Amino acid sequence: MSRPTALAVHQVSRPSGRATAADFAFVEETVPAPAEGQALVENIYQSVDPYMREEMDEGGWELNAPLEGRTLGRVVESRSPALPVGSLVHHRRAWRTHSVVDAAEAWIVPDFAGVPLSAHLGILGGTGLSAWVGLTRVARLQPGETVFISAAAGGVGTAAGRIARLLGAGRIVGSAGSAAKVKHLTEDLGFDAAFDYHDGPIADRLREAAPGGLDVYFDNVGGDHLEGAITALRDHGRIAWCGAVAQYDHLQDPPAAPRNLYDVVGKSLRMEGFLVRNHLDARPELYDFLVPHLRSGAVVPDETVVRGFENVVDAFLGVLGGANTGKMIVQLTDAP
Repeated sequence: MSRPTALAVHQVSRPSGRATAADFAFVEETVPAPAEGQALVENIYQSVDPYMREEMDEGGWELNAPLEGRTLGRVVESRSPALPVGSLVHHRRAWRTHSVVDAAEAWIVPDFAGVPLSAHLGILGGTGLSAWVGLTRVARLQPGETVFISAAAGGVGTAAGRIARLLGAGRIVGSAGSAAKVKHLTEDLGFDAAFDYHDGPIADRLREAAPGGLDVYFDNVGGDHLEGAITALRDHGRIAWCGAVAQYDHLQDPPAAPRNLYDVVGKSLRMEGFLVRNHLDARPELYDFLVPHLRSGAVVPDETVVRGFENVVDAFLGVLGGANTGKMIVQLTDAP
């Protein structure tokens, strides 16, 4: 019996500056049969994330080959007892409608009644885990403290805002790229203040939004945001550096280092970068903390869902251009 046909996206060229749709190609392929210890997964949701822009450059993704990324799908054929048919799994063989995965590289998604499956790519996935680790393990946010979150309307930023509020932050300030996103932060997500970073120097905006100064900066941007936050941080403030979206799509011309970097010494600040993959052991902490709030409706996942595999490249380019609020997710087929 012939095997079904699937679609995959390959990267076909290295971008010079901004990534474009011409750097990708849709490829039709026959779905291979799983070997012993493998399962065939029909993918339901795929995450597209800013970090993927770095993977497009030399030393990252292989050209003319399927790409990686966080993905949720349903097992439709299995030769592994660890991945039974019908189970919902998380894996990283993304950018394709069907994936053959080894049992060792996929895990069954916990079934939390009342919590949507897509949350496992957003606030319960790597996105939410990044926010949790940055706030609790790196910055060690304390009740009553003032925290500034850059790129606050994105996936990690919205998760960080929700978690900071639940941790008892006294004042939460966010930056975003449009007036509509600023309104979303303050009216829908509970930020105490927010500003459009196009409206002037970041340090000036922070003086207005947090006149008493900052205790914590959760950095998703780098560049001028980091410089402004260093100015606004009080003595012994902490910086959890998660990302640098200001330079992901401009790698040929990255922003200059903060001119006030030596103030890290003068103010006795602590700045620490982190990769969420080094903190996967924190996932049970995140589940225990957030699932009750998701079930009660106190926290609602903030997502932008793009439907159709044919739109996956556009969704990725949209993330780089700030087209999303919350986590950008591509829905490939109907969710259970």
